[in-house]
Amino acid sequence: MKRALLRTFAVIFVFCALISLTGAMVVTQENEYKLIRQFGRIERIISTAGLSLKVPFIQNADTLPKEILLYDLAPSDVITKDKKTMLCDSYALWKITDPQKFAQTLNGSIANAERRIDTAVYNSIKNVISSMDQNEVISGRSGKLSESIMAHIGSTMDQYGLTLLSVETKQLDLPADNKAAVYERMISERDKIAATYTAEGQAEAKVIQNTTDREIAIQISDAQAKAAAITAEGEAEYMRILAEAYGSPEKAEFYGFIRALDAAKNALTGENNTLILPGNSPLAQIFMGQ
Repeated sequence: MKRALLRTFAVIFVFCALISLTGAMVVTQENEYKLIRQFGRIERIISTAGLSLKVPFIQNADTLPKEILLYDLAPSDVITKDKKTMLCDSYALWKITDPQKFAQTLNGSIANAERRIDTAVYNSIKNVISSMDQNEVISGRSGKLSESIMAHIGSTMDQYGLTLLSVETKQLDLPADNKAAVYERMISERDKIAATYTAEGQAEAKVIQNTTDREIAIQISDAQAKAAAITAEGEAEYMRILAEAYGSPEKAEFYGFIRALDAAKNALTGENNTLILPGNSPLAQIFMGQ
C-alpha cells in the first residue's frame, strides 16, 4: 500500500516536472522576436534564434514578427493641385525595429500598427499629390512620387518602434466617371501637337524644295552656258577647217573631188543602183576628167 502510494507520488512529480520544464522552454525562430513578460511587464526580449528558459506559470512569452511585412491600403480618392480627382491604390513595406517600444505603444498588435500606418501613409499621399499637377503625378510614378511620400512621412513612425521601408503605388488612375472626358481632352491635345508638327514639317519641306529647285535651275543654266560655249568653239573650229580646205585652188579642187565621191557613194548604197548625172554636173565633170 505504501509502496503503491509512493509510486503514484513519483509519477505525479515526474508529470509536474515535465509540465514545468515544457512551460519553461522558449523556442525563438529566425523570423521572430520573443517578449518575456512577468505580470504584464516586459522582463527581456529575445531577438536571436534558439532555445531559452523562463519561469513557468509566472512568466509568459509573446511573439512578434521580425521579417518585412506588407500592408495593402484600400484604394482612395485624392485631388491634385489643378483640382483633378485621381484614384490611388498603394501599399507599404514595414518592419518592427524596436519590439519593446512596439509592445508599449501599440500593445504588440499588428492590427494597431497597420491602422497607424494607414493614417500616416494616406495623409502623406493626400498632401503630396495635392501639391502636384496631374501631369506631375503621372510622370512621377517612376519613383519621384514614392520618394516624396516617404520624405513627407519622415521618422514619425519611429515612436511606435516600427520603420516604414517603402510606399509604392500599385495603381494611379482616373475615376471612371471622368475618365472618358479626360481621354478626349488628351486626344485633342495630341491632335493639336501632331498638327503643329505636320505644319512645321510641310514648311520645312517647302523650303528644302525651293532651295533644291533653285540649285537645279542654276546648274541647268550653267550647263546650257557651257554647252553653248562648246558649240561655239566647235563651229569656230569647223569654220577654221573649211578656211584651210579652201585656202588654195588645189585644196579647193581636191576637197570638191572628195565631196563628189562621198555624194556618189551615198547615192549608190544598196544593190542594182544606177547613178545618172547630167553633163554639166560638177560630179560628172570630175568623173569625166574635165
